[in-house]
Amino acid sequence: QVQLMESGGGLVQPGGSLRLSCAVSGRSIRFSGMAWYRQAPGKERESVATINSGGSSNYADSVKGRFTISRDNAKNTVYLQMNSLKPEDTAVYYCKIIGGSWGQGTLVTVSS
Repeated sequence: QVQLMESGGGLVQPGGSLRLSCAVSGRSIRFSGMAWYRQAPGKERESVATINSGGSSNYADSVKGRFTISRDNAKNTVYLQMNSLKPEDTAVYYCKIIGGSWGQGTLVTVSS
């Protein structure tokens, strides 16, 4: 059974940083594209960042220059480094294997 476990969410002040991790078990991610999504209260889930098996990444315009997606295939883990956080970044963040399973999500709250 494939499982994705996100961690690293929490409460942070505007301008602060967090690093989210997504540990995958049950299959190797080495040849898979991976993605981070988020869903804010009352809004639809949206793609934040993607990374393909070769390490190339893409970002939503709203997070470009502030967020960085990366992967460690040896650890079967994907990361999302989030800097210069804004209140509008508040959401549940989900990890996903592109074309496959979702994680359960981790809450990020940006507030003073």
